[in-house]
Amino acid sequence: MTTPPAHVPVLRDRVIALLGPALTEPGSVLVDATVGLGGHAEAALDGFPHLRLVGLDRDPAALAWSADRLARFGERVTLVHAVYDELPSVLDDLGLAAVQGIVFDLGVSSMQLDRTDRGFAYSQDAPLDMRMDPTTGLTAADVLNTYDAGDLARVLRAYGEERFASRIAARIVVERKVAPFTTSARLVELIRDAIPAAARRTGGNPAKRTFQALRIEVNGELDVLRRAIPAALSRLAVGGRIVVMSYQSLEDRIVKQALAVGAHPSVPDDLPIVPVDRQPWLRLITRGAERADENEIAANPRSAPVRVRAAERTAVAA
Repeated sequence: MTTPPAHVPVLRDRVIALLGPALTEPGSVLVDATVGLGGHAEAALDGFPHLRLVGLDRDPAALAWSADRLARFGERVTLVHAVYDELPSVLDDLGLAAVQGIVFDLGVSSMQLDRTDRGFAYSQDAPLDMRMDPTTGLTAADVLNTYDAGDLARVLRAYGEERFASRIAARIVVERKVAPFTTSARLVELIRDAIPAAARRTGGNPAKRTFQALRIEVNGELDVLRRAIPAALSRLAVGGRIVVMSYQSLEDRIVKQALAVGAHPSVPDDLPIVPVDRQPWLRLITRGAERADENEIAANPRSAPVRVRAAERTAVAA
């Protein structure tokens, strides 16, 4: 097995630079909570020869690829089949109370997009699966064929920010009576027909929002993320750093809010003196969300939507 040569980690150098100051001491541990194909992990292990890496991924295929890619690092690498909100229990099993670095690269991976059989891409006809862990859970086809119109519209509106959610949902319910949905091409055609012609002329492929919504629903991504960021921060050592890469506004909003809890004093704004036990315990490193520049996007088009936020733990939380 060899790692797919097309895999280019998004903002690899910038991510390692943000994490770097926390990884300089011997015995430092970095958790890659979404190890994927191992690109960021490999760069960190190369850059810090004393570093230990713990890599999590819910996708068994991704773990197999990253195991092959990172095999040369031997016992410095521990890979675990787990969803990233399980990070505390993974660290408990490994006897690690705290770690110096944590990185999340959210959303769907390059491998998942590129493999037709996984059903993530709307640009090619494929089974409507979309599970990041294909061994468990509902598929996208299950959602399309069993949710009522109201629930389908809710999913498309909440997770895809789809303006025409009700129209699409109603059309799905009608069409699945003719035949269940099994592959993506039929769904893409339905979405195109359900959306007004004027709306189809802007914003790229009109199926993009529906496919995003289905993927998030199938994998419970936002609920997992809401649990995962506070859980990760709870295991970050003082002086440790967290970097989170989001690819759409719903994810980024959750990350921003979670980091803000630790980065701002938990007192009224007009309080003249902040008690010691209410002081911030996180320092935001990035100014807002950083974006990829033109050179990065030219080299790696999948970096175009990325939003990067980073923070450093400065104290024990009250």
